[in-house]
Amino acid sequence: MYNTFAMSATRPTLHRERRRSREIFDRALKLLVGGVNSPVRAFRSVGGDPLIIDRGEAQHLYDVDGNQLLDYVCSWGAILLGHANPAISAAIAEQAKRGTSFGVTTELEVELATLITRAIPFIEKIRFVSSGTEATMSAVRLARGITKRDFILKFEGCYHGHADSFLSQAGSGLATLGIAECPGVPQALAELTLNVPYNDLTAVDRTFAQHRNKIAAVIVEPIAANMGVVPPAPGFLAGLRDITKKNGALLIIDEVITGFRLHNGAAQQILNVEGDLTTLGKIIGGGLPVAAYGGRAELMNHVAPLGPVYQAGTLAGNPLAMSAGVAALKQLNTPGLYDRINQNAERLVSGLRKAILETRVPAQVNASYSLGTIFFTDEPVRDYAGAKRSDTKRYARFFREMLDRGIFLAPSQFEAAFVSAAHTAEDIDRTISAAFDSLQLAAAE
Repeated sequence: MYNTFAMSATRPTLHRERRRSREIFDRALKLLVGGVNSPVRAFRSVGGDPLIIDRGEAQHLYDVDGNQLLDYVCSWGAILLGHANPAISAAIAEQAKRGTSFGVTTELEVELATLITRAIPFIEKIRFVSSGTEATMSAVRLARGITKRDFILKFEGCYHGHADSFLSQAGSGLATLGIAECPGVPQALAELTLNVPYNDLTAVDRTFAQHRNKIAAVIVEPIAANMGVVPPAPGFLAGLRDITKKNGALLIIDEVITGFRLHNGAAQQILNVEGDLTTLGKIIGGGLPVAAYGGRAELMNHVAPLGPVYQAGTLAGNPLAMSAGVAALKQLNTPGLYDRINQNAERLVSGLRKAILETRVPAQVNASYSLGTIFFTDEPVRDYAGAKRSDTKRYARFFREMLDRGIFLAPSQFEAAFVSAAHTAEDIDRTISAAFDSLQLAAAE
């Protein structure tokens, strides 16, 4: 299919030693917890020294030692248009001249809200916050306030941020570090979170029957991306919509990752489901810390100052972040933008699957549009239990081999890789070639 495997010759390595990176990380270890400000950045599950990045440009990152990396982490999905996108950078610089924080409303907030609600019409009102965790936490509080119920239902392996209610059987960082439960979460609160397997409607029905009239909301990733990528089974999301309506619960669809990634709007519009509340993040901030929750006006009007459900934030609607989000979303109507991203993603997935077949490594590639994960297991991955059967040691070896070839993948088996608008077909072919070499070495173990 692609004449790329023949390009493999000697094993390339990063063109410079990473002495400065090691020196900076040694300093960081003395000052930052684990030397990082988010656990997966520590590379504990893949080994080796963590990256220390100096700058990004389009599809590349450059570490402090000058090594160039082809980036498929893309700030964990936030960078859809490439690093240092000129329009976004210019908007931030212009706003910085006018002020960086006011603590009162600006027209930029209205402009970004308008762009989002036009793209996702079933979001009638929106509230901006500064992180995905704030958005999901606030959406759950709102659901509890509206329904006067205490329980929430989530899915094993789905990650909705680090609020107390979500840190039971969560995916992503907890799975990466092998943490089953999080100390510090009160048992009484943990008991209000009900966990069932992703893609299992029978378990959802059974749980509602066991907790009749007690479940405030179901929260779900429309495409799971925090146990690695796991697409919804046919009928799964529609089934959740039916079950929640029948039982008087709200459906919260967490699109912090998928919002504006599949197309210029919500994944729900493609997957033919409509949640009561939607959470957004990452792409809507253009690389700055922005998230939001929204839904029908009748629901959102329960939030203060219109209603009794309190939520606030000093930096919510920050003008720098709003300007970046506006500049990002204005570019998403570019003709052919998503077609090009998705075609490159399909090219990458097809090439990886071909490389897996040729090297006979037990692995699967799960993908949906421009996000995907390679799982080192010989069984299909349809839920968290399937993801956890993956050979994480083999993934760690694969990750390091790819990094040595200048390809930066997620430093965890349980995360997604992202294709951005800045990636080219040549980048994809280079990645497939590097993967073939890396898989050969993994097969030799």
